[in-house]
Order: sequence, then C-alpha cells, then structure tokens
Amino acid sequence: MDSIHHLRNMVIMAAVDGEFTEREITFLVDRSRQLGLDVDDLEDSIAYALTEDPAISLPQDPQELVDIFKDLVRIMAADGKLSDLEKRLFSVAAAKGGLDTDEINAIVDSVLPKKPQ
Repeated sequence: MDSIHHLRNMVIMAAVDGEFTEREITFLVDRSRQLGLDVDDLEDSIAYALTEDPAISLPQDPQELVDIFKDLVRIMAADGKLSDLEKRLFSVAAAKGGLDTDEINAIVDSVLPKKPQ
C-alpha cells in the first residue's frame, strides 16, 4: 500500500465522527511526515475523507494490514474518546481485512498503553 492511501485511511477514521480535534490533526501531521508526505498530501486526504463516499482501502500484505490497523487504533485514541462511529468503521474494516478477534486484540494491546489494575 502506498503512503497516500495509508494516510487517507487514517484521515477517514479521524473524520468519521464529524470533527477533527487538535490532537488528531497533530497526529496526522506527524504521521504524514513519517510517511514522507507533505502538507498538500494531507490536505488532499482531508478533502477525500470529506467526500460523499470515502472508502478505507486495505493492503493485501499481512504486515501492511497490521500496520494500517495500528495507525487506525492510534488515530481513534488520539482525541481520548472512541465514538460509536469510529468503532463501527473499525469493525467493518477489520472484517473486510479478515482479522479475527484475537488479531484485533493483539493489535490494540500492542498500541495502547495498559491501564494499571
């Protein structure tokens, strides 16, 4: 999967609840740079996410699939709240990607810090 589609997936997830928070935008800017993309690429991705039918695209490569889902978890958690729309989109994408519950849990556990008990 190319970097622009990876970024678009994250932007779609950030936009699904109808708002971009400052923390989400900061994460997207930082991640764009890490992916070798510039501000124009981010702006294009935001414009795409705000179209009538934005679609998450998933790679065929298993490691790339895990990488995109890690970033989807990160962007979902960036603002400190998980909306029902984000959860629903994540679930649909995970099903489309063929991930089972154990794989999803492993991805979430690898990304989010453990809460003290």
